[in-house]
Amino acid sequence: MSAPPAPIPSPAGPARLQAPDWRLRFAALSLIWGFSFLLIKVGTDGYAPFQVTLGRLLSGTAVLAVAMVVKRERLPRTARTWGHLAVAAFFLNALPFSLFAYAELTIPSTLAGICNATSPLWGMALSLVALSEDRPTRRRVAGLGLGFLGVLTVLGAWQGFSGLDLTGTAMALLASLSYPVGWIYVRRTLAGSGSSALALTGSQLFLGTVQLAVVTPLFTSAPAGFPLLPTLAVVALGALGTGLAVLLQYGLVTEVGPTTAQMVTYFIPVIATVAGVTVLGEQLNWNTPVGALVVLAGAALTQSRPRAPRPATPPEPTPARRRLSRSSGA
Repeated sequence: MSAPPAPIPSPAGPARLQAPDWRLRFAALSLIWGFSFLLIKVGTDGYAPFQVTLGRLLSGTAVLAVAMVVKRERLPRTARTWGHLAVAAFFLNALPFSLFAYAELTIPSTLAGICNATSPLWGMALSLVALSEDRPTRRRVAGLGLGFLGVLTVLGAWQGFSGLDLTGTAMALLASLSYPVGWIYVRRTLAGSGSSALALTGSQLFLGTVQLAVVTPLFTSAPAGFPLLPTLAVVALGALGTGLAVLLQYGLVTEVGPTTAQMVTYFIPVIATVAGVTVLGEQLNWNTPVGALVVLAGAALTQSRPRAPRPATPPEPTPARRRLSRSSGA
């Protein structure tokens, strides 16, 4: 692969910096989101789950607010848009972030990362019901079946789920279900709102922060201190895993399209598993990686699209037709 051309300096000022190659940004996004589950685990060592989520949303909102100021983005103006964004913030941020934080009190970060990979499966199952343009196909139905078979493999269903915290696992799976619920809601209510994706997401994160700021004092007490490592983990989780990751994702969607950009989903559980095992020393049974691969294969099938039919080739004109065409002046 050849390197991108160097920027040409302008006589009026210094050269503009080019964005890194999209493959580097894709790898960075995969690493950031893959390590998010490790950061959640470290954050909950010093803070309550709601506090981890509040700090995450606060840091992520700050990053997007700076990006909006730099790009001179305008906030949504209608009360209707803000109302829909509040619902989206609950399903896409406040609820799943909190559920993952609570889940990782009792389950490994590796399992949480693998549960996150079931989001495309939930999304396809929901879209077949909620979105009329998503028609079931044999490939998609097979992908759903294969994916949920992988979930049962990860959970060790044949062993009666022994040694597994069912409450924590259920929370992680519910968090993964919350994402496609939010995506479908956004698709139905905020398409064509007139605001940019950055403005909508920045406003959505702000509303999620407000929601957690209201809920957190009701269920937790103020932290006795601010331990260094958990504090850094929460700040990194928000600034990188929520703020910077969103900016990277928008850039990838714009440059290479949503189909390629969403492939990052299939790298997240792999990185989360490697990070949990190597950094946190979490135990890994054979069924966890095997089941994860089956889940990813099923998710890939549900996201595949049928090939567009080739345009019909007009039949070769017969000699009689050629003579008729010439005589009619066609």
